[in-house]
Amino acid sequence: MNNDSSITLESKPCPLGCSGEDHLVLIGRDRLQNLPGEFTILECNTCGLMRTNPRPTPESMGFYYPDSYGPYQGTRVDLPEQTVKILLKAKQLAKRLFEFNTFRLPILPAGRMLEVGCASGAFLHQMAGKGWDVEGLEFSSKAAERARVLGYSVCTSTIEDAPDPKKTFDLIVGWMVLEHLHHPVLALQKLHRWTKKGGWLVVSLPNPGSLEFRLFKDKWYALHLPNHLYHYTVQTFDKILEKSGWQLKEVHHQRIMSNLIGSLGYLIDEQSSISGLRNLLLRFPEKAGVLHCLLFPIAYLLSTVGQTGRMTVWARRKE
Repeated sequence: MNNDSSITLESKPCPLGCSGEDHLVLIGRDRLQNLPGEFTILECNTCGLMRTNPRPTPESMGFYYPDSYGPYQGTRVDLPEQTVKILLKAKQLAKRLFEFNTFRLPILPAGRMLEVGCASGAFLHQMAGKGWDVEGLEFSSKAAERARVLGYSVCTSTIEDAPDPKKTFDLIVGWMVLEHLHHPVLALQKLHRWTKKGGWLVVSLPNPGSLEFRLFKDKWYALHLPNHLYHYTVQTFDKILEKSGWQLKEVHHQRIMSNLIGSLGYLIDEQSSISGLRNLLLRFPEKAGVLHCLLFPIAYLLSTVGQTGRMTVWARRKE
């Protein structure tokens, strides 16, 4: 899709089957890519789950995922060998000093892993290096092809349309993915079917239950309308997991300042005399590098009270 004239919106009820009414939370727009449209977030009066409603249909949503969409680019793993070695050593050192909780996993023996929304294959590459038998699922055909070039098996599809795998998985991960799904309960039920008994699901999500969301509202960096269709707090995501056959085990609040600093960037008007500062703040979430380490003490303190706006959730398959 290459223009907004063919975008169709649909209105959907709460996926938990609540029959009560909703109330308006906010109206916002796409600030990340500046694509057209205004979108409404409603909160279910019964269960508290927030959702973007009305929303683009699955057939229309491709307009908001151009090939230039940031997460599709992933991290390059095709650099010169010496450069890769240096980067790996730097990451290993940072890992010893800092635990950001962004990709935190339970301690498991290597087995079969599926990454939902694997983009260009950076995390697949990392886990394969640790002995895991990895596969990917990716909506973008171009991103999926970049992962295949690295030698990994990647299915180009949504979860809803993907065929069942030949073998089940010990671990399924999805980094900032589930908030994008049109049918989260159906998708999680399908992932439940794809895991072995006792299998794990590990996902990261924005957390609108944090103070950040209440402070910045429609300018919250992690809001990302209309791509984010559901906006889960710990409590509402637990309800979604329960309905889908999973048991919430642990929640790890991420120790990074990306949302907070990016949101400050959105507060500055594009035509402001300090628009240069605005652009610098908006680049922080993806380009911060060593600054994440410098800000770690503040992020650590905020994470202890669940106020960094991002969380990594561990769940286990119920039988």
